[in-house]
Amino acid sequence: MLVAVTLLFAACKKYLTLEPQSAFGEDYMFGSTINARSAVLGIYDQLAGDQGYGSRFSLIYPYDNDEMIGVTNASAPDNSSRDMARYNVQPTNAQLLAPFNQLYAGIERANICIRNIPAMGLYKNGTAADQKELQRLYGEALTLRAQFYFELIRNWGDVPASFIPSIDQPDLFLEKTDRDVIYDSLIADLKKAEELVPWRTEVSSDERITKGAVKALRARLALFNGGYSLRRSGNMERRGNYADYYKIARDECYELMQKRDQHTLNPSFQSVFKDALDAYKIDPYGEVMFEVAMAREVDSKLGYYDGPRFYVPGNTALLGNGSIRVIPVYFYSFDSTDTRRDVTCAPYYNNADNSKALQTLVNMTSGKFRSDWITPALTSAIQATGINWPVIRFSDVLLMFAEADNELNNGPTEDAKTAFEEVRKRGFKGNESRIGTTPGDKEGFFKALVNERSFEFGGEGIRKYDLIRWNLLAEKITSVRSNYTKIMNREAPYNNLPQYLFFLPGAPQLTLANSFYKPSPTAVTGYTRVNWTRAITEAWITNVAQLYRPNRSELLPIPQAVIDANPKIKQDYGY
Repeated sequence: MLVAVTLLFAACKKYLTLEPQSAFGEDYMFGSTINARSAVLGIYDQLAGDQGYGSRFSLIYPYDNDEMIGVTNASAPDNSSRDMARYNVQPTNAQLLAPFNQLYAGIERANICIRNIPAMGLYKNGTAADQKELQRLYGEALTLRAQFYFELIRNWGDVPASFIPSIDQPDLFLEKTDRDVIYDSLIADLKKAEELVPWRTEVSSDERITKGAVKALRARLALFNGGYSLRRSGNMERRGNYADYYKIARDECYELMQKRDQHTLNPSFQSVFKDALDAYKIDPYGEVMFEVAMAREVDSKLGYYDGPRFYVPGNTALLGNGSIRVIPVYFYSFDSTDTRRDVTCAPYYNNADNSKALQTLVNMTSGKFRSDWITPALTSAIQATGINWPVIRFSDVLLMFAEADNELNNGPTEDAKTAFEEVRKRGFKGNESRIGTTPGDKEGFFKALVNERSFEFGGEGIRKYDLIRWNLLAEKITSVRSNYTKIMNREAPYNNLPQYLFFLPGAPQLTLANSFYKPSPTAVTGYTRVNWTRAITEAWITNVAQLYRPNRSELLPIPQAVIDANPKIKQDYGY
């Protein structure tokens, strides 16, 4: 049977570019190093696009949480993205099937490469250059398969799992495989992949996976496997030997922390986004360790679906959806001198002349991916911006290390404190003395980490899944609704927040006349008044994870079409 493997799919992007030739059988496909490389680039392709990290897994699936809420301007219920955000998901939801299928398409492509690449004559008998490249390709395929399965598990729990191509599968109707079994296999695969792929500086700078990304991903999977998850019993549970996986995570992160010539923090938090991701550039410090390559005007809705709305030359319509809104409680959880606040939260829209117009507090959008940071600037009204999605950053390595070390030692070691404070000091750059005292006890340090990960990774699709693996999602949703109500009612500690803010119209940067933190005047000459805390209504508070149900909503239902097609799969978790 000939398996059609495309030499290069149209959306293998920017730095991952080869000329497409045609589609051929496996003998031809894996008959040369360049063709094998094309096959692996075809696996990367399944990360991107609307049904991948260009929209669904980056902008829709991770919300609502205690930081931000998803689309609010659609009718409810819609059996689509709004229901996803409100935890009102049915098996027929329009956002389920295509992303689910795309993940399995990526797994199938990876399985084909994993079977064929080590069997190539060139793998053992080729030139040194051929062998080195084929080993790298094999390691990339193993890593990509792990990422696809990880996304399946954290959204659907136990899923059917195959580690061989479909053509070799004796029965295509597979039952669900326990996630622990899948995780153990992936963690072992990633250990193998570590030895196969090069370090970042040993190869040309592009978006392909290198050793640091593999090690960081292995640490992430280990922490998730050692964390809580919703089981088919209907309970949130963690493995009895969870500490074994925390040790894997700690060790992987520690090794990465010794390789600062490969990966370290960018000195500027804003630059990670404005000067690298939003400018279509590779981060020079290697902080963005693994990113999904996107094609401009094809693959990514980042900065269009989320972020402040905008205009482009020659178009009179206000563009962008502004669909991911910052919960005011999250905005006010930041210290006023934390530089991450004004990167993560964007309280303005753009005017046609590129000046900034302040929005009401409830219309503040996520800000790490924003149109006015895109370089070169957008020139058409097309929704696909081409901004890459960051899967793992080095700051995550530091905080994963601190978390695992704290758990294993029943409190933070000095190494754990140093790693935690490195992230925090970068956030408070210029005001490092305001980072406060790092807790020395296990529980206090863990609570500080829970908060710090929120400050660091807001809007990056991480928070909801962190809260699930800590079994804190229900608690945090209840807490954020309670504090939201306090802001609306002007209760302590929010009783001095302004009801109104005043901004200078026509200014190229958002210019305010009064403080985010002090009561507002009634008027300011030359400035425009906007409702701030006064904009909050009961409906906005009700919106937050409106139909979330503990021990059910942590996972999604299997798409109904998949259930209909495979009689061996059943719904779980009360769906």
